[in-house]
Amino acid sequence: MFLEILKNFALQNLATIGAILLFGFLIALCNRCFYNNLGRFGRGICYITGAVGTPVHESSHALMCLLFGHRIEEMRLFQINDEDGVLGYVSHTYNKRNLYQRIGNFFIGIAPILVISAILFGFAHLLMPEMLSTLEEKAALDRAFVSFGGFFENLGAVLKAFFIEAKTWQWWVFLFIGSLLCLHMTLSRADIKSAFSGLIFILILSFLFNIILGIIKLEVLDECTYHIVRAGSIMVSIMLLSLFISLIAVFISFIVRLIFKRRI
Repeated sequence: MFLEILKNFALQNLATIGAILLFGFLIALCNRCFYNNLGRFGRGICYITGAVGTPVHESSHALMCLLFGHRIEEMRLFQINDEDGVLGYVSHTYNKRNLYQRIGNFFIGIAPILVISAILFGFAHLLMPEMLSTLEEKAALDRAFVSFGGFFENLGAVLKAFFIEAKTWQWWVFLFIGSLLCLHMTLSRADIKSAFSGLIFILILSFLFNIILGIIKLEVLDECTYHIVRAGSIMVSIMLLSLFISLIAVFISFIVRLIFKRRI
């Protein structure tokens, strides 16, 4: 029974927290490549895109602070600071004895990933609903646990559904808006530190939750895991949009670097 509980615990968290951390890392890596490829023009481009992306980034932190009862001490939605390069920040405090507020640290830290992905999902729903339907269908995570590489076997279909829309003006509008947001989805060190401080409590509570359900009835635990994984698949389909946009931005930056390699 313990092994079944452990398996369900692992599946639940890999499909949700694991997916968030993976996509967050990949998108951050793409953004770093993008600005590095632009050389000395990278900071200027960062300021231009940051005028839109940074306020959304910081507002997402502020939103989660409010939802989890944290007190916002100070907030800067956008600033040009050449000393340390910080474009914005949210300073907040909380009651360390309050478990709910401590768990909130995780969601406050990863807020830009969740909120910006959700915003892009909304734009995609308005501009390209058919593509979004295909994306949701092909990104089902439950297939990933049926056979090795089950999720990735549908990646080609997902890519096709996304890029086939490039013939429409809606796709280009979506790409432009998405670039302004995704290029500022990267978490700062303070964001990551905050997220991991709350993650510990989430994992502990999740493990206790699985133990209780497992003791009650393993079939109930399995059913719960299935629904959590399905919810994770929806989240993955949303974050795939952010990753695709980030990859396109990196590709464009490589082209720019090749064309203007002597000037940047």
